[in-house]
Amino acid sequence: MQMKKGMMQMNEEEQVLMHCLYFTASRFARNTTKLAEQVFDAGDLAPSYLYLIMTVKFHPGITQKELCKKLSIAPSTSTRFIDKLEKQGLVNRKVSGKQSFISLTSEGDKIYTQFRASLKDLFQEYSAVLGKEFSLELSKSLHEASNKLEKRT
Repeated sequence: MQMKKGMMQMNEEEQVLMHCLYFTASRFARNTTKLAEQVFDAGDLAPSYLYLIMTVKFHPGITQKELCKKLSIAPSTSTRFIDKLEKQGLVNRKVSGKQSFISLTSEGDKIYTQFRASLKDLFQEYSAVLGKEFSLELSKSLHEASNKLEKRT
């Protein structure tokens, strides 16, 4: 940053990076993913897999199509996630016609219970840095913005 008349002036690159929602959101996602990976102790399961487990916990027998919609993921991504979780004995997949129905195993239920406890730890970690109210408001704003952008497509 350059100093101009006692005030901080950003150069053009810094301005573009700071005001670009794509760049800023991606940077924020990388930072929160790194924090989540540190807080969630789930072996070789990335945080995304844990959210899939949680969704299946709340919706036993959910179809793969519904799961994709709830998590905003592509069918190919959900197939990869479910394959891995099924291989690890955490979910069961029952195929009926063209639909797959997903449910948790007892081991998957244990992982869910650990994950729920870790979510509180994650909130404490980032709200200690960002502030509790700001964290809650930011999460709500990002959720609303995502909903609006998804309706656009």
